Amino acid sequence: MSIIKIDMNSPEFQNEMEKTVEFTDKVIQQFGWEYNPQLEVNEGVQMGLARNKMMYNKRFCPCFMVDDSGEKPKSVDDRICPCKPAIEKEIPDSGSCHCGIFCTPEFAANKRIELGMEEAVHIHSRGLTKEECEQLVSQEELDGDELHALMEARELDMINFKLVDVREHMEWQMGHIKGADTLVPTSSFFQTWDEVNLEKDENIILYCHVGSRSAHVARILADMGYSKIGNLTHGIVSYGGEVIR
Repeated sequence: MSIIKIDMNSPEFQNEMEKTVEFTDKVIQQFGWEYNPQLEVNEGVQMGLARNKMMYNKRFCPCFMVDDSGEKPKSVDDRICPCKPAIEKEIPDSGSCHCGIFCTPEFAANKRIELGMEEAVHIHSRGLTKEECEQLVSQEELDGDELHALMEARELDMINFKLVDVREHMEWQMGHIKGADTLVPTSSFFQTWDEVNLEKDENIILYCHVGSRSAHVARILADMGYSKIGNLTHGIVSYGGEVIR
């Protein structure tokens, strides 16, 4: 199955995007929530919801896979925005939904403080030894600096792994990590994964926009028998290396 490509500049998508923003505005008002202070998080989720509405005629959560192998497309865990797990558990327990767009006022206030603080300098390690590379690539969670260091080490043939983008085609076009090996959109994961032909004992690192989709895909791959899966914890927005736009 080919990757479904939607032109984000088309009038159809722009019209659906406008409707989706109106939809999320209403959800915010209905539940007394707030948007995530990180505007790019909200925009990414809204784009995913608009895309799914065009593809499946439902605003399936963009952070979870959609199985359209049957008569009707179905989201994993029946995640239709605003989804039941977010309403009943995620937001009450942790302050935000899995995708991060909807937050409690308290969570949003704390996030604004966090974003306003001076970030500690985290200089990624250059000149890693081969042993350090092997240890780093075996981690289940990586931050942006750690992935940057591994990308540099891979260029020097010190380590081997595959970097897989699990966002959507239009997000890939907007910008993807230089050196990413392949695109496997979460929305069509089950239909396209086999095409990449990756071995189950191969080092694989996944990334998405903010880390939620890639974490979900990592769990699916583990269930499928893949044993060396890493996740870019906070997604491409945390990556300090080169991004091709």
